Amino acid sequence: MDYTIKNLRDVEDMAASQGFGEVQEARFAHGDLNAAQVGLSLQRVKPGKRHAFAHRHSEAEEIYVVISGSGRVKLDDRIEEVGPLDAIRVGPSVTRAFEAGDEGLELLAFGARAAGDAEIVEDFSWD
Repeated sequence: MDYTIKNLRDVEDMAASQGFGEVQEARFAHGDLNAAQVGLSLQRVKPGKRHAFAHRHSEAEEIYVVISGSGRVKLDDRIEEVGPLDAIRVGPSVTRAFEAGDEGLELLAFGARAAGDAEIVEDFSWD
């Protein structure tokens, strides 16, 4: 049988290992799940904080699903409120980042795996 079961909270928190643990958690599960084509991450933005950086892709479309908490997402120049079970589809070229409300923001991110496709956007301002 070809399947894998893994609790996402048991996946390594890459935000902590990269020095971003004060603002967020980021658990990228594709390796733990042996997924060749699908990317999946559990992300938690701590109360009142924002993602450590914004990003966009060359080719990969992503879908984010808020599983608890509330906050805002900035998509290029637009800011939208988000809450539990909101699903947000983001096209590849759209720069995106999340900001948590008072209770934090927990979400799942899904997308096609494309190594080297992500680009960090340094000058992404919320103002």
